[in-house]
Amino acid sequence: MVGDVEVGEDSSIWYNTVIRAELSKISIGKRTNIQDNCTIHTEDPLKIGDDVSVGHNAIVHGCTIEDQVIVGMHSTILNRAVIGTGSIVGAGTLVKEGTIVPPGSLIVGVPGKIVKSGDTSMLPYIKQNAKIYLNFKEAHQRGDYKIYSKL
Repeated sequence: MVGDVEVGEDSSIWYNTVIRAELSKISIGKRTNIQDNCTIHTEDPLKIGDDVSVGHNAIVHGCTIEDQVIVGMHSTILNRAVIGTGSIVGAGTLVKEGTIVPPGSLIVGVPGKIVKSGDTSMLPYIKQNAKIYLNFKEAHQRGDYKIYSKL
């Protein structure tokens, strides 16, 4: 982690993640998890909201991710994109510069296409995913690495 980075309470940054804020500020909300091997980098200011899960190997660059979002594994979100509250970015999706994803959306593909929006039915799953990673963080802090058997 380098530069002007703010990480909210109960958030977790997992193994081999790089967070670089040399050019602009990076803000990460509460109870958010940035999973293994992610790259979080700025050109424009970058904000990740509360209860967000950023999946393994994702690249998040100079964008805004609102609250309660899942960013799928191997996804890329580019400068000035905005991912609305309660949305899911499918695994491997490329969200191009300046794309605005409305709340409650599912965006998939290369380049990303919005296939669903205004749907609140995904929120319980999104919240549960964030809670699981909060449990992982707490287990790791205790030195308990066999948490999968307890979920």
